[in-house]
Order: sequence, then structure tokens, then C-alpha cells
Amino acid sequence: MDVVRGVVALHATDPATVYLSVAARMADPGTAFAGLDAALYGEPPALTRMLAMRRTMFVVDRDFAPQVYAAAGRRVTVKMRKDLLAFLAEGGGWDAAWLADLEAEVVATLAAHPDTSGAELSRLVPRLREQVVVARGKPYEATQNIASRVIRMMAAEGRIERRRPAGSWISGQFRWANAEPLPDVPEEPARAALARAWLAAYGPGTEADLKWWTGWGLGETRKALAAVGAEAVAFDDGATGYVLPDAGPDPADQDGAVLLPALDPLAMAWRDRAWFLPDGHEQLFDRSGNIGPTVWWGGEVVGGWAQRPDGSIAWRLLCDRGVEVAEEVERAAARLTPALGSARVTPRFRTPLERALSA
Repeated sequence: MDVVRGVVALHATDPATVYLSVAARMADPGTAFAGLDAALYGEPPALTRMLAMRRTMFVVDRDFAPQVYAAAGRRVTVKMRKDLLAFLAEGGGWDAAWLADLEAEVVATLAAHPDTSGAELSRLVPRLREQVVVARGKPYEATQNIASRVIRMMAAEGRIERRRPAGSWISGQFRWANAEPLPDVPEEPARAALARAWLAAYGPGTEADLKWWTGWGLGETRKALAAVGAEAVAFDDGATGYVLPDAGPDPADQDGAVLLPALDPLAMAWRDRAWFLPDGHEQLFDRSGNIGPTVWWGGEVVGGWAQRPDGSIAWRLLCDRGVEVAEEVERAAARLTPALGSARVTPRFRTPLERALSA
């Protein structure tokens, strides 16, 4: 729990990232897996998955989830529902009343059959198997089931939630259950709370960094910074950054070598990442700008890593930091290898260096 609070939110687009981000921050990486299972799927769960900043999936402390939803998640769901209704109207002629009735049936079904897979839920609720034709008459015309979009919509609004996956911890095929509704909190105080958490974890950062990370407008970003009393500091390049009045150490500062997974929250904390990336860092990103697995040393990225088919960890440094650093990276890889056990982790967004190392 302390790890999750310390990074504000774990990126969860790739289920493996959640576990590997926590494991990288623990002295014994192996303890992360059982602890996370209990926190995610215990009764009651202490962590929750939610769609929030930049329409991205995160895992957050359940106690902090109301603030995250009000600050960044609610606006995502408003647009999602608008888009879903347009999709249903165009493809099937269904309206908001039809959708509300379907959603009520999903809730009733999950009340009777909790922890149900998506496929089983579609069997129990036949209307989820309805299909629509998109881009009719276009070369890329396609037929789509409505189930995934309706289920994602209800999950984004916090009405249903992902439970233990059908497979292992790297699986993205979750079971579903009804969720306890989040308390409703005002938006402006929630934005201030989220800005404070981000500054505590990642400050100093610029207005542009916080605006990008949250998906807010510039006015909202400035108002949130003012609300928490953020203090301006000057960067070496003349840019202005912000810190909390009681700011702690730089979040990128750390001792030893650390192997962070693809889309780790530290690597995704700032819009401008040039200051911690080495020459040749293009190998660490896919074509959409998603960062792959990285090797960190002393607050900077020094290389990348991947898991081979035999389970071993391969790594490559993109800058020379001496023999001692290379030896420390090898020790970090040796600590992670047994923690992964029989799992074979392939990032959802693959990068040139990860592909080369895993071959």
C-alpha cells in the first residue's frame, strides 16, 4: 500500500506493469505478488482499478479513489457515455433508455452471479451479444459486439469492477462483480488533492508536466497548483517548476540499479522526459511514444531490459557508467528472475530494444 501511495497511481493498461512496478520498489520482489493479490482482490479490496488521467487505466488506493475519480475520471466517463450512446444509436437504433435497462440487467445478473467472466456475463445477459456494424459502406467496415463497450463504460463509472483474472497475474481477462459506489466529492478540492499527491511524488515539475499527466486544462492546472500553495523553483534551462512547501527529495533520486517495467509511473510522470533519458533512448519507445522496460541508476535511465523465453533477464546499457553499475544491474536482474517464476512477461507495447533483448 505504501508503494502505491508513494507513486500516486500505478499504470495498469498492461496488468503485468502493476506487479512489476511494486516488485521493483521492494527489497524482496517476490513478496509483491501475494501482497498485491490480497490488496486487489481481498475482502474488502484495498486497491481498485479505474480509468482516470488521460483515459488511462490505473490502480489506486481505494481511499484515494474518490478524489482521483472526481479530479480526472468523471470527465472521462461523461465522454465515454456520449460516445457509447452515439455508437448504439448509429449501429442498432438503441437509445439511452434501452442502455439503462441493459445496465440494470447486468447489475442484477452480477448480484446473482458475482465474479463472472465477461464471456459468461454475455451468456447470462443475451443483449450483451448484440452486434452493430461500424463504418458501414467503408473499406474498413466491421461488425462489433456491444458487450466490451458496455462493460467498460459501467466499470469506468464505478458501477462494476474487475476482480481476480481468469489466468495468472499477467492476464487481462478479468472476472466482474458489482462495485461499492464511490463517495461523491467536489471536483476542485479533488483536483487540489491530486495535484498535491503528484507534487509530493514527482515534484519539481512544470505546469506542462502536471497538465499532461492529469489531462486538465491550463486554467485548472494553475488553480490546483495555487490551491496547494505550490512554490516556484527555477530549472537550469530557465524553465519554472513547482514544489510543495514541504518538498522532500527528488523522486528520481535512488540508490542502486532498478529495473522498471514498461509504462512504470516514474517513467510516465513528466511530459518532458529528456532530462533523465540517455542518447539512443528512441530504442526504449514504441511508435506511439509508450516507454518500454527501463534500467535506472542514480535518477536516470541508463538502459533497458527484457525477459527471454527461458525466463532469464537480458539487459543492455545505453550509456557507460562503469563496471560497478553494470555489476549492480546484473544483481538487480538476478533478484527479479526468481520472483517472476514461470511467468513470461511480454509488454503490451513492444519497443525495439525489448524485442531485440527478448529474442
